[in-house]
Amino acid sequence: MAQSVAPTTLRAGCKINLYLEILARREDGYHELRTLFHPLPEPRDTLHVAPAASGAGLRLECDRPGLDGEDNLVARAWRAFAERTGCAPDVSVRLEKRIPLGAGLGGGSSDAAALLGWLNATAAPAAGCAPLADEELTALAATLGADVPFFLLTRPAWAGGIGERLRPAAVDLADFTLVLVCPDVHVSTAWAYGRWDELHPGKDAGREPRDVQGQQTFLTSETREDMSPILHGPRLFNSFEAAVFPRYPELRAIKERLLAHGAAGALMSGSGASVFALFRDPEAAREAARAEGRRAAVHCIEQATGV
Repeated sequence: MAQSVAPTTLRAGCKINLYLEILARREDGYHELRTLFHPLPEPRDTLHVAPAASGAGLRLECDRPGLDGEDNLVARAWRAFAERTGCAPDVSVRLEKRIPLGAGLGGGSSDAAALLGWLNATAAPAAGCAPLADEELTALAATLGADVPFFLLTRPAWAGGIGERLRPAAVDLADFTLVLVCPDVHVSTAWAYGRWDELHPGKDAGREPRDVQGQQTFLTSETREDMSPILHGPRLFNSFEAAVFPRYPELRAIKERLLAHGAAGALMSGSGASVFALFRDPEAAREAARAEGRRAAVHCIEQATGV
């Protein structure tokens, strides 16, 4: 029996990394991480899902040229779910991209997670489509990318492994205004990891954050056995900065300007190229955003999210 599909709209937010420590490169080529994800509702992508003709499978369109091919994570998510469950609904997906590419905000991963969650929620046993348990869906998401499992959770979380081992975190940013700067720079994640490997030939990142001047402690998290080494001292840290900043000095300059405008802390997100800052003074945040121009946006974090 064919699975019926009702038109729907899926909204896919983005993320920042409040802490990102690369521990080592694994034999399989992936990297062990310790990172603290925090979701942001904006910028966001939108997926318009509608029924397609019988036998069409997935028809993907995107408002950005070149992003509607089979390698798009949305298409890969549909195929992975179909292979794992046998559920292959005929759907048309129109993807509106607003999350910048190569910004370290996880836009592609968020899109994939949005479709995976919808596919799982609409899997109908009457049509021979059984939904996956949460653990199974998370494992499937991890095969698509390290950030995809987090976007199924959509709340602050520590992540280990390659990003698939998630633990909800108690993070309170309610007293801060966030400024997000997305310059017209594209940083390849593969290149950034490769450069980190060159800088760490022993494949061991070390454990001490170094670029923490001007940072403050403003996060809290439950003590976990495997996270305890990083639950004390400065919080904002990103291993990628040492690899990326020499190649893209404009990103370092953005961080320095945000701190000069009075930010309590500033950091590059993911492998770049976005840079965010947390301000205690909303007016200072708005002034910093004005100084950065159209590439900057101010986000008010209205409530704390905890475990």
